[in-house]
Amino acid sequence: MLLYHGSNQDIVTVNLNRCKPYKDFGRGFYLTAIKEQAKLMAKRTARIFGGFPVVTAFVFDETALSERNLSVKIFAKPTAEWAIFVLNNRNRDFMDYSDLNSNQDNKYDIVTGPVANDDIALLFRTFASGYIDIDTLVRGMRYKKLSNQYSFHTNRSIAYLSKAEVGSCE
Repeated sequence: MLLYHGSNQDIVTVNLNRCKPYKDFGRGFYLTAIKEQAKLMAKRTARIFGGFPVVTAFVFDETALSERNLSVKIFAKPTAEWAIFVLNNRNRDFMDYSDLNSNQDNKYDIVTGPVANDDIALLFRTFASGYIDIDTLVRGMRYKKLSNQYSFHTNRSIAYLSKAEVGSCE
């Protein structure tokens, strides 16, 4: 399967130490199966940090999703479990690393699922503030168009990626 990473530079080698913490699924290398989504991310990254938008494609060996030596978490759609997982990973004050509903300690090698994009940010803030409960949050996400993401958190998981191509976003 082809996956895409949008950035302001060509990714020659994946370096997990350069990945930012407090992302949806924890600190990791994020890709998507949607090339247009990667292009938008590349443009946004270049606008914020400078450089030029670049989309790097990787071939992902999907057998990784069923490998016994990898810990994989798959969210097929937005659910209460997904929302709590994302909120815990984004929360800088969350410290219960043993909680299976977080990946701040990279207990999962690979996590896949929907992107918690700007479309649902208001829902997340409303839930975090206590104005709505988890069921209302999940019902509110039902009608949102969410894209997908694949996050790789360990060198073991990165081994299932091989670089395919690089393209500009023009």
